[in-house]
Amino acid sequence: MLPTLAPGDRLVLRHRAKPRPGRVVVARFADGTVAVKRAVEVRADGWWLLSDNPDEGVDSRHRGVVPATDVVGVVLARLWPRPRRL
Repeated sequence: MLPTLAPGDRLVLRHRAKPRPGRVVVARFADGTVAVKRAVEVRADGWWLLSDNPDEGVDSRHRGVVPATDVVGVVLARLWPRPRRL
């Protein structure tokens, strides 16, 4: 999620919050991988999630739509190393 987030950042998460397009979320892909991604759009079968750095990582372009039930929560803020709302 560079440049928005870096490895090791500590996040404040609202579990089971309903995402909106443009928000950063924590989601579980079908293979069980838990990832931080940006919710781009809601579709009939779930959320299309993308990375802020399209050249790195895995997102819906590789794994497809993530069911809404697999969105763990919405990231509210980065707590560490420098607190900041997202």
